[in-house]
Order: sequence, then structure tokens, then C-alpha cells
Amino acid sequence: MNIEDFDFDLPEELIAQTPLKDRTASRLLVLDREKNKIDHKHFADIKQYLNKGDCLVLNDTRVLPARLYGIKEDTGAKIEILLLHQQEKDNWEVLAKPAKKIKVGTELIFGDGKLKATCMDILDHGGRILEFHYEGIFYEVLDELGEMPLPPYIKEQLSEKERYQTVYAKEEGSAAAPTAGLHFTNDLLDEIRAMGVTIAFITLHVGLGTFRPVSVDNIDDHKMHSEFYHMTKETAETLTNIRENNGRIISVGTTSTRTLETIVRDNNGEFAEASGWTDIFIYPPYTFQAIDGLITNFHLPKSTLIMMVSALADRETILRAYDEAVKERYRFFSFGDAMLII
Repeated sequence: MNIEDFDFDLPEELIAQTPLKDRTASRLLVLDREKNKIDHKHFADIKQYLNKGDCLVLNDTRVLPARLYGIKEDTGAKIEILLLHQQEKDNWEVLAKPAKKIKVGTELIFGDGKLKATCMDILDHGGRILEFHYEGIFYEVLDELGEMPLPPYIKEQLSEKERYQTVYAKEEGSAAAPTAGLHFTNDLLDEIRAMGVTIAFITLHVGLGTFRPVSVDNIDDHKMHSEFYHMTKETAETLTNIRENNGRIISVGTTSTRTLETIVRDNNGEFAEASGWTDIFIYPPYTFQAIDGLITNFHLPKSTLIMMVSALADRETILRAYDEAVKERYRFFSFGDAMLII
């Protein structure tokens, strides 16, 4: 398929720049594939579409305040660092700007010396390996000095760091939020549990490749980025039980979907305790093995994410739904409104 098959017109003013005060106040477009029907609701109405015996699968990754501003120790030149993922205890792969100023051996200082780093290696793609030096607990120092790595299409400053975290965020390691989960509150999750719906958790650490544009015309030629995932034995057993009792498995977000589909693909169609790196690329035509429905946000034109949802529903149906969302002035992307595909 061609990249242009996943394009649509999106007015820039529909790109949400700030989160709503009430997480559940966002709108919800419900796409019923069987009835070929679209309903316009609010996110709190999600309960109307869940049944006793269903399971919601949430990604409990936590976003690191991964953007750091500092200086080169020798010249005082300003630099910006974005943490990508941990290599070993104090070594991290990072993106640096301006990268050309950071060579092997370069010493960097952040926050009046509370955090220092030495460049240990230069990677083929231009990234750097930094070894960090600090006193105390690294994540506490990072929380004090770092900023949230908001996507490039968000221009506004985020006043509260926690608004770019889900309320159930737990496992440190993401460079971006699993944004479909931002709509949930603890109260709403408790109400859903009280209905007899199971809440299960997996972990996938979201990488910046999520925002990387597809640069090929034929999407078959696109190479997906890799992201680390983990599913516990408890979650695997829960999902197996849900399936055996004919409940629906509804993933919250494309990150949960990538994890579930990877695990089932690699375990002969079964859920299993698993950890590893996935570079699964889901696009039409694709037969989903793990999920029955998806809660997601509205995605960028020509992105791998709109390709994924176009595989769950068909491309024409998704583009029709997106066209209606634009006409109805839905808010798009990370801080935008939500979509339920059932």
C-alpha cells in the first residue's frame, strides 16, 4: 500500500495543545464495526460499551522527564539532551542538540552540577552514549532537573508534569506517554471494575520512534522502531481466562496493542509471560489475534498509528470516521479526544 492512502486533511487548530482539566471530559467517537455505525459521546460514557466479563488492558509505563538542559564543562556552550533508554546502570542512549559539539570524552553539567555526564560513544544514527554522575537516586535527580519530552506538535508549556502521565503510571522508562490512557481517572477505573470488567496491566516503554514519520512511499518498506515490553504471568493468566470465558479483550492504546499482538504471535496464539523488544508493524491487511477492540486517540496523517487502526477497521471506514471527527471539531493527538473501535 502507498503512504498516500493514509493521508487526510487536518486543520492545525484541531491539534490539542493542552490537556483538559477533567481527564474524562474529552469526547469519544465510537466506531461499531459490525453495525458500521458512528456515535458521538464523552469519555465517561465508555462504560456503556463495556460488558461484564470484558477486560481492559492498560500500559502502566511511566514517562521520564527525559529532556535535560545543560552546558559543556569546558566552554559553557548550551546543550540539550533527550534520554532514550538505559543501556546499563548509569549509561544512557540519548539524542543531543547540537550533537556536533558533543564528542567522546566531552563533559556535560546539568543543574549547577547536581548531575554530570561524560560522552562515552557516538552511535551510527547520531545519538550518544552518556555516562551520568550524581549523588543519591538518579530518578529523583532527573525528576528535579528534567522536563517532559512533549511531542513536537505541542507548542504550549505543560504546567503540571503529571498531566502527561496516566493515573496508573508505574514502570519508569518511556520517552512518550501512552496517550489513550490519559482519559482515565481512578474513579472511572473503579466504576468499570464494579461492573465486572477486569483491568489488566502490561508494560511497553514508548520510544521516540512513535513520532518518526514514514519516509517511504511503499509502506511495506518501512522499518519500525523497537520498544521494550513485559507481560507478567498474572496478566497472561488473566487474559487466557477472559478468552476462555468468551470475554472481550479491549486494549487501551496502540502500545498495549503492539505488546499483546507481539506476545500472541510469538507464543503460538497464546498469552504468556514474556519480555523483550518488539518492532511489530501492524497495517492492512492484518488479522488481529489478541484483541477484540481498541481505545485510542486520533493520530497523525500518514503515521504508523493510523495504519494500525486501519487494520482493525478497514481503511475506508477509518478515514470516514476521521473525516467526521474533523467536521465535528474533535481534538487530535496526545492531549486530544478519544476513539473506541469495537
